[in-house]
Amino acid sequence: MTTDEPHVVLRAHGIDEPVVRTLIEELNAELDALYPEPGANHFSLPTADQLLVAWHGDDPVGCGAVRVIEPGVAEIKRMYVRPDHRGRHVGGMVLRSLEATARGLGCHRLVLETGTRQEAAMALYLRHGFTEIPCWGEYVASAATSTCLAKDLH
Repeated sequence: MTTDEPHVVLRAHGIDEPVVRTLIEELNAELDALYPEPGANHFSLPTADQLLVAWHGDDPVGCGAVRVIEPGVAEIKRMYVRPDHRGRHVGGMVLRSLEATARGLGCHRLVLETGTRQEAAMALYLRHGFTEIPCWGEYVASAATSTCLAKDLH
């Protein structure tokens, strides 16, 4: 799979691989800067049914994961694109691939949480057909800084 940016490909990776840990640490640092208030929580990803890393040549430039949370429903987790590759359709490529994975896992609905201060992420999800839903599960406790979204898969 490719994007408008030449030589970007997606590869599946294990959750504990160093490249994944590095990207997640970068995401966490960015979120810490956006949400410095006490009690802000960036939520973990203990398991994933699929975790993808976007590669531009030999450089990892982004990631995302999907996990089934109940029969027919999957959650998108840990979407991140390094700042120097944003605006090049990498996030959309990762998201479309995770949607296809969720369909392959028998899911008919995707849900996710993003922060209220992450305007580019919100725009990406809305462009891809997600709509806002009430915060649920672990995200209820952070409703002041969380926006939850869902998309029915066809």
